[in-house]
Amino acid sequence: MCKLRTGYKRQTGFGLLLVVTMSAAGCSDSEDEPPRNLSEQTATSTQPADASVAEEPATIIPLEVAISTSVALRPDRRLMVEGETNLPDQAQVQVIVEREVSRVRWRARARVSDGGFMAGPFGSGSGLPDGGYIVHVQLSEASVQPQTVQAVIGNRGENLAGELVSQSRHGLGQVATYSRRFLVGEEPRRTRDQVEVH
Repeated sequence: MCKLRTGYKRQTGFGLLLVVTMSAAGCSDSEDEPPRNLSEQTATSTQPADASVAEEPATIIPLEVAISTSVALRPDRRLMVEGETNLPDQAQVQVIVEREVSRVRWRARARVSDGGFMAGPFGSGSGLPDGGYIVHVQLSEASVQPQTVQAVIGNRGENLAGELVSQSRHGLGQVATYSRRFLVGEEPRRTRDQVEVH
């Protein structure tokens, strides 16, 4: 316990001045304060600092898919396909070249890199005969895409948008498909009564 020492000192002309001194040695406020319960001390520390601020879910911007292609016939009459797209890097696409008359198809896989892709050569060893062809480019289902691609397009392609987007035939979500017709050599023109015009 702290002892109070009081003393009276007489000053001439100033009356009495009460001087109160406390001895600091051995005095502590903790003696008068009851110890806090441990559960009270830890109760406030269990709550996160910003529990009042609820995290808002990140807004996902749909990816409006854009694909374009150009074709080049090599000297051996086999075909190379180059494409440009806004699909994310490492996205896996399938490129198909189909001959209109016979429906014969050649396929190749490619990966998007820096906004582009390349596939080929397409055609048999003797090269492509003259005629009409269709090049198809299809973004493979999200389930076979790398995680970095799924993060952009969604686990089932749900973030894909635009006129190139449709439901997968296998029920695996949305895919993107692009088609373009082109000619190799010359294609004879036909009138309405199917007479060839040269």
